[in-house]
Amino acid sequence: MTRFGARASVAAGVFSVLFTATIAAAAPPAVEGRAAALQALFDCRKLTEGPSRLACYDAATGFVEKAEASGDIVVVDREQARSVRRQGFGFNLPSLSIFDRGEKPEALDEVAARIEAVSRDRSGKLVLQIEGGQVWRQVDSGDLTRQPKPGMAVRIKRASLGSYMLSLEGTHSGIKVHRDD
Repeated sequence: MTRFGARASVAAGVFSVLFTATIAAAAPPAVEGRAAALQALFDCRKLTEGPSRLACYDAATGFVEKAEASGDIVVVDREQARSVRRQGFGFNLPSLSIFDRGEKPEALDEVAARIEAVSRDRSGKLVLQIEGGQVWRQVDSGDLTRQPKPGMAVRIKRASLGSYMLSLEGTHSGIKVHRDD
């Protein structure tokens, strides 16, 4: 798979999961950035009469449950949002501002993980697969002070001009890499 194909595949997967597909016509219009199913639930608070309010909540929670089960809406907690940001590290994806509600998201300038597999491409450059399935490919002619092996810890940092540097745990030298998958 080409670099563009991998990015497009990840972006398509992320967006198909995160964004609302089609909300049934019975739902009221949503507040900007909020799913219509959730807005219907929140609108029940405006009712003051007990039986009407309860009936509204029953109908709205049923609608939210059905929409979530069918994938029309996806509920993501803060830790899941952080996980998606970490998994996307190294890709130039469009803004995922849907994850920026509530607290200000932490700046993600580096990731640390363990190596799962090591290989070399046709030109002799390192290709490392790390935890979570990320694949990073060497793009410079540098060398690491030690040979990377599965189980070793690596750190990948943002560098200048959109590049990334990968170093092995306990070393100061690094190589330039880009994210393949």
